[in-house]
Amino acid sequence: MSHRRFSSTAFSTAALLTLALGAGAVYAQSAPETPQPSPKARADQRVGITDFSIEYSSPAVKGRAIWGALVPFDSLWRTGANMATKLTASRDFSFGGKAVPAGSYSIFTIPGKSSWTVILNSNWEQGGTDEHDDKLDVARITVTPETMSSSRERLTFLYADTTDASTNLDLEWEKLRVRVPITVDTKAQVMKGIDSSIADAWRPHFMAARYLLDNNGDMNQALAYINTSIGIQPGWWNNWIKAQVLAKLGKKSEAIASAQQSQTLGKGNETYAFFSDQIAKSIEDWKK
Repeated sequence: MSHRRFSSTAFSTAALLTLALGAGAVYAQSAPETPQPSPKARADQRVGITDFSIEYSSPAVKGRAIWGALVPFDSLWRTGANMATKLTASRDFSFGGKAVPAGSYSIFTIPGKSSWTVILNSNWEQGGTDEHDDKLDVARITVTPETMSSSRERLTFLYADTTDASTNLDLEWEKLRVRVPITVDTKAQVMKGIDSSIADAWRPHFMAARYLLDNNGDMNQALAYINTSIGIQPGWWNNWIKAQVLAKLGKKSEAIASAQQSQTLGKGNETYAFFSDQIAKSIEDWKK
C-alpha cells in the first residue's frame, strides 16, 4: 500500500495562499463606504403637466479658484463632474427660447467672463467634452451670469420662479448663478389631453355594453350604454354591438338596420374585414 507525501514547503505555500485569500475576502467585505468627491445629485420639478429632472455630479469649491481657473473661460465644459449633466423633460418645451422635443439631453456650457453659451445635446450618455459632437446639439443659447451675495460650496442646479407655464433652471456655484428660462405650452397640452379624452369617451360605454352582451346581462342597460357610445363617436364596432343587443331584445328590424350601418361604416377598415362575414350572416338570419 502506497502513501502520498507532501513536503513541508508545499504545505506552507498552500497555507499562506489560503490565509491571504481569506484575508482579502474579509477586507473586501468590510471595506467602508466613503463620500465621493463629487456626489450625485438630482432636482425634479413639474411645470404645469410637464415633468423635468436634472441629474449631475456636484463638485465642491474646497478653497479653489473656480471661474477662469478650475473651469477655464471660453472652453467647453461638461457642467459638473464625472458624467455629463442630464436634463429630461416629459413633454415638448422651450429652452431659452429654443423649441426642444420631449426627451433626455446632456448639458454643456462655454463659460465666459461676461456671457455663457448653454448647450443641449441629444447624446445624454457621454462622459465629457471629448465625446461631445456639435452635430447633435439641439439648442445653443447665450445667457449673462449673475453674481450672488453669498457663496455656494457645491455646484447646484435648482428651479426658480416656477409657474404653470414656466420655470428658471439655475446653476449656482461659488458666487455665480447662470439662469436659463424654460417654458411649456401647458394650455395647449391640457386642451390636447381634453380633446383626446372626449374623443375616446365612446370606449368605456362600448366596453360596458359588450360586457353585458357577452355575459347575458341587462340588455336594456346595454342598449343605453351603446347608444351613448354611438352618440360620442359612431363606428362599425359600436353599431355592430348595438345590432346584437337589439336582436337579443327581439327587435330584429332595428338590429338589421344597425348591422347595415355597421357595414357602411366598416368599409375599408382592416379589423372590420374579420367580422364582415359574421355580420352579413346575422343580417340574413334576422331577416328570416
